Amino acid sequence: MTFHKNKLEELRAKYGEGHGGSIHDPEFRAVADRIFSASGTRAAPYAGVPTFLDAPLMTVDTEHPDFGDLQVALIGVPMDLGVTNRPGSRFGPRAVRTIERVGPYNHVLKTAPTFEIKVADIGDVAFRSRYRLEMSHEDIEKRLNQVVDAGVIPLSVGGDHSITHPILKAVGKDRPVGMIHIDAHCDTGGAYDLTKFHHGGPFRNAVLDGVLDPTRVIQIGIRGAAEYLWEFSYESGMTVIHAEEIDKMGIEAVIAKAREVVGDGPTYLSFDIDSLDPAFAPGTGTPEIGGLTSRQALDILHGLKGLNFVGGDVVEVAPQYDTTTNTAHAGAQMLFEILSLIRFSPAIAGN
Repeated sequence: MTFHKNKLEELRAKYGEGHGGSIHDPEFRAVADRIFSASGTRAAPYAGVPTFLDAPLMTVDTEHPDFGDLQVALIGVPMDLGVTNRPGSRFGPRAVRTIERVGPYNHVLKTAPTFEIKVADIGDVAFRSRYRLEMSHEDIEKRLNQVVDAGVIPLSVGGDHSITHPILKAVGKDRPVGMIHIDAHCDTGGAYDLTKFHHGGPFRNAVLDGVLDPTRVIQIGIRGAAEYLWEFSYESGMTVIHAEEIDKMGIEAVIAKAREVVGDGPTYLSFDIDSLDPAFAPGTGTPEIGGLTSRQALDILHGLKGLNFVGGDVVEVAPQYDTTTNTAHAGAQMLFEILSLIRFSPAIAGN
């Protein structure tokens, strides 16, 4: 196509004046109008008090909670007493909050979720003890029960993966839920070192508690030397897709299988950052080479639009093992993608 002078004059007339928020496409304009002031300025991404995805901060009392008209609660769960290897994911929520420039517009799913649904960062779970894991799980379940009982969808940031067990006890208490689980490990191991409450066993615990339907669970990205620990996944009827199978199957087939397994029932989405290869996310407690690329993970998530998500989490970000902040950045992006999916969930009123 030849660029003519007339076209140049048209562009000058349309774009020569105004500011960065002067956008003409109706879809893009709807986003820009929420971000730019009338004078053409917008908030600096490095200024202000950091929150998850720059969502509004909402203080909700621990004993007498009032969630107002909130639809989605972003919750920090800074607890890593269940790790089997490197500690540090207790700093995950703080690290994810400090990541700037994630969102607000998701150009693949075509949504700006923090503007289109009522979502807020409600702070961290209040723990009574920094030392007692079982007590911490009780605290998580209590807070998540408050959220669920208010009709709000919880989206949590850990913390180690043991936190998902008490979360599922709240989300699945009225009926067992299905789950899309993206991880390097199945996390269906049994008790060892005198406890079953560790990050290698939350999903065995959740199934045995009757809050997770294993026939509606798919585990994607599994790899590494711990395969011998995951017998429960197969025995209970979970679907497991190993990392080395993904290229052979193709992303579209993985997405189709996930949608088939969970169907249209209530579904939880748990994303362990160690599902990504350490090249993309080194800051985690149990890294496993040969994992997903960040591009593959995004493609899988994008293919889940419209499923009935009733909650989700991003776990195992341990920033002190990451000198570049890449892991926290990946975690924040995955959090944004899950929030974008919840925007289209039938569980959100009005969808």
